Amino acid sequence: MNRAELVDLIAEKAELTKASASRALDALLDGVMNSLQKGDPVVIVNFGTFTVKQRAAREGRNPSTGEKIKINAAKVVGFKAGKALKEAVKDEVKA
Repeated sequence: MNRAELVDLIAEKAELTKASASRALDALLDGVMNSLQKGDPVVIVNFGTFTVKQRAAREGRNPSTGEKIKINAAKVVGFKAGKALKEAVKDEVKA
């Protein structure tokens, strides 16, 4: 599903115009990004939790040459699915 399809779904489910649904999606995404930029987790009950994690510096290899390279430490976004999301996906796979 891409952004346009998600906006269409939000508009249909919430009985909004596509413009209103797009603004609502933008507000949600901005809120999630702002919270993560501050280092705060975003918990959406029954969906999941977004967190900022610190990835340690490590040594890697250039796949083309096999040469060793240093990969710097970095902050990355993590996501842990909530119980309801896990169950929804699990049930769909069985069908």
